[in-house]
Amino acid sequence: MVSFNDCKPVMVMVGLQFIYSGVALFTRAALVQGLNPRVFVVYRQGIATLIMAPLAFLSRRKSSCKCSLRLKSFSWILLASVIGITANQNAYFEGLYLTSSTATSAMTNLIPAITFVMATIFGLEKVNIRSLRSIAKILGTVLCVSGAISMALLKGPKLLNTELLPPKSFFSPGGHNWLMGCILLFGSSCFWSSWMILQVPISASCPDHLYSSSWMGLLATIESAVVAICAEKNLTDWKLNSYLEICCCLYAGVGLALSFFGQAWCISQRGPLFSAMFNPLCTVIVTIIAALFLHEETYLGSFIGGLAVIIGLYVVLWGKAKDFDEEIKKEESSIVKVIIDESLEKKNFKIDLEEPFLSQKHDRVAENNVIP
Repeated sequence: MVSFNDCKPVMVMVGLQFIYSGVALFTRAALVQGLNPRVFVVYRQGIATLIMAPLAFLSRRKSSCKCSLRLKSFSWILLASVIGITANQNAYFEGLYLTSSTATSAMTNLIPAITFVMATIFGLEKVNIRSLRSIAKILGTVLCVSGAISMALLKGPKLLNTELLPPKSFFSPGGHNWLMGCILLFGSSCFWSSWMILQVPISASCPDHLYSSSWMGLLATIESAVVAICAEKNLTDWKLNSYLEICCCLYAGVGLALSFFGQAWCISQRGPLFSAMFNPLCTVIVTIIAALFLHEETYLGSFIGGLAVIIGLYVVLWGKAKDFDEEIKKEESSIVKVIIDESLEKKNFKIDLEEPFLSQKHDRVAENNVIP
């Protein structure tokens, strides 16, 4: 019988997908109403930093193990903040503004496939062409990228919120803004994948993840502010003109902080593969809510592309799951071998200690050879 503790990671990940869906939907509505994407990134990152920094300070006071932030660690954190947060969020929310919340949530499913390619390039992932697991990961990656391209270039007839208009061509790209938005979303996925790759050296040099994340948030807030000031000369763009924009910034900032804690806890409990498998759920939630309540247009090309991305994602995750099972089997077999070797060594050592220097047979021979 499944216990409540076993269900906790599932409940947390489902809750996080609803948070991500809310960020995509609310932010899309606020951007359409006039909220500046670059200014929104500054507010969101600043709010998340204000939440994480005090928690990191308190955790370091209570913790007995305190890692120091050296030049090497700071350099990795600075690079991750530039690529994984500042560039990622600016591209993400600009792409969200130019496309739709449905397309945005679907394009984020490219992240596991892109991460697999980058990890292979940097030697963090092994690929064997003769292995079915490696073939599945390669085919899944190709399917994800093909689905993303079809979402960007294909539209076709409307499936939801249709109007009595002549059907468009299946290869109608939907305008320059849509294509540019999809390119920005693809770039955002690449930036986020780079951020996950950079976590390997960051974790090695600074094991305190909350401390390093707080520094990344602070640096990203400063960087995003510099980008916004250089790009937006009009000071009125910094003004939040409605309760929707204010609530959107607060919700997105709190959601960013909660997502960090939730993701970190779930990965510690079940591993990164378990966390990644819930990404398509966000796409489903956003698509249904956006079509029913926000009246977003859903096209056949986008539906087919999104479906291909989700299928490709699960093919990649299947290959990763098989790799994980194989690693566990190897570790278990090595542990069993070590235990057997240690038991044999102890047994032989015990036999050697208990065996007398002269055997009983040798004693009897010596007695028979005694001269009377």
